[in-house]
Amino acid sequence: MAGEIRLPDIGDFKDVPIIEIHVKPGQSVAKEDVLMTLESDKATLEVPAPEAGIIGEIKVKVGDKVSQGALLATWASGGAASAPAPVAQSTAATAPAAPPVVATPAAAPARADFECDVLVLGAGPGGYSAAFRAADLGVSVVLVDRRPTLGGVCLNVGCIPSKALLHAAKVIDEAAEMSDRGLVFAPPKIDLEALRDWKERVVKRLTTGLTGLARQRKVTVLSGEGAFTSPHTLAVKAPEGDRAVRFNCAIIAAGSEPAAPGFIPRDPRIWDSTAALELRSIPKRLLVLGGGVIGLEMATVYSALGSKITVIEMMDQLMPGADRDVVAPFAKRVEKRYEKILLETKVTWVEALPEGVKVAWEGKFGSGEDVFDAMLVSVGRRPNGVAIGAEAAGVAVDGRGFVAVDRQMRTNVSHIFAIGDIVGQPMLAHKASHEGRVAAEAASGHKSSFDAKVIPAVAYTDPEVAWVGVTETEAKAKGLAYGKAVFPWAASGRSLSLGRDEGLTKTLWDETSGRLIGCGIVGPNAGDLISEAALAIEMGCDAEDVGLTIHPHPTLSETFAMSAEAFTGTLIDLYLPKKKS
Repeated sequence: MAGEIRLPDIGDFKDVPIIEIHVKPGQSVAKEDVLMTLESDKATLEVPAPEAGIIGEIKVKVGDKVSQGALLATWASGGAASAPAPVAQSTAATAPAAPPVVATPAAAPARADFECDVLVLGAGPGGYSAAFRAADLGVSVVLVDRRPTLGGVCLNVGCIPSKALLHAAKVIDEAAEMSDRGLVFAPPKIDLEALRDWKERVVKRLTTGLTGLARQRKVTVLSGEGAFTSPHTLAVKAPEGDRAVRFNCAIIAAGSEPAAPGFIPRDPRIWDSTAALELRSIPKRLLVLGGGVIGLEMATVYSALGSKITVIEMMDQLMPGADRDVVAPFAKRVEKRYEKILLETKVTWVEALPEGVKVAWEGKFGSGEDVFDAMLVSVGRRPNGVAIGAEAAGVAVDGRGFVAVDRQMRTNVSHIFAIGDIVGQPMLAHKASHEGRVAAEAASGHKSSFDAKVIPAVAYTDPEVAWVGVTETEAKAKGLAYGKAVFPWAASGRSLSLGRDEGLTKTLWDETSGRLIGCGIVGPNAGDLISEAALAIEMGCDAEDVGLTIHPHPTLSETFAMSAEAFTGTLIDLYLPKKKS
């Protein structure tokens, strides 16, 4: 049967512009596949296919404004498999659009050792969140990961072990800093084996907890390398033998791997972040290639343990994603502690010699070479999209290994979703976890979409640096009309009582609405403080909302309120001359 696809009831919305068209004439679609996306000033509206069929003529184009009943396209029924999950009708616009969705018929393998409603490939924060959420919604789940323990990079060789070691570094540094305040401690005696054991106990406690949660939810866990063999099957290569899994839906959470320039040789003294966390030795001199968050966190650890640190960064500042003035207090502190910080500089060659790792560099401020006892390569991460057999499932992977998704985390194949590092920046565990929940709900037949306005970022260095929302650099580049307020922690009683005065809290406000659009914090516990700013942006708070919220005193959290008061002109903890009209 031929028919017409008209815009269904969308409530009070009228003359809503079409911002995306996901299908083409002649394309097969499943029931509930997203055909078009509309966007009003309040929400994004997605138009699903009323039945499985083939798209005929598309009657509208991007930019057209439509209302209920408008003719969008013609179609012929039949010819496509039903989609496994309906798509949300109304979402906020945050995620990039995926390629046009195609429905793929199930191809039954000759043999399947396991069958499930939802397969999750990858057991990191995104993967296990997706698996557990799907199980809670009542569907059968198989969770596949190459590691014998759950948690992925984050729990096993990333976020958690690094934060354990950063805590140890903080204790060392704080004890040393108390010497000029009347408390003198002896230099620490570092037992690397005991420190490693403690770090591993922290990791094991969390990974064991995840195993218990999987068991309680009746999630089947398979350890081994997973790769798609068809749109509905996955092969798992494990030491005990190969296994085949047949699934109705899949969620790809395969994560990423450390990247490294091709000219860097293999040598046990040349580390990636995983090797650095093994804590096998404390080099006298350590070169950190890359001045981003991961490299600087490891520099913080090894500096406290006694290594002399050199950092080489290609950009013109450390932590390039954050505003320069927010990073400045951190940069000023480490400049006094590290041997060298070379900005706008790149390494040109590396040679592993018996006496050490010889490195040459060149940059804006000159060239040079030196020999280091060890080198940490921390120049970014590469997604694992090319290593999972995606082509066998029909999933589109770009040349860099990324997989495009829509707001339901759906790939170009209607029943396969993707989350986390593999779908793009920012590569953060908390983003992956949130995406995992969305994908699980969508795959399980619920109307869910990724609609977070902002995603906070944190560097757990000393001092910590955290930011969320629009940075000032971005605001200037986009020509946004914004106001800025900065509260220096030198005026914070709590900060001074901690013996630290270098921090600051910076807030950015929309000049028209007065709402918070961005925040940057540098200082002790900045990573904990940034959450209030993230919530304020999500809730649409203006400066008065924040300033009139009573914060406990004396705390570091009140610096956020004081920054808001500085913007409204009501701050009493500093004298700020009134702006001339």
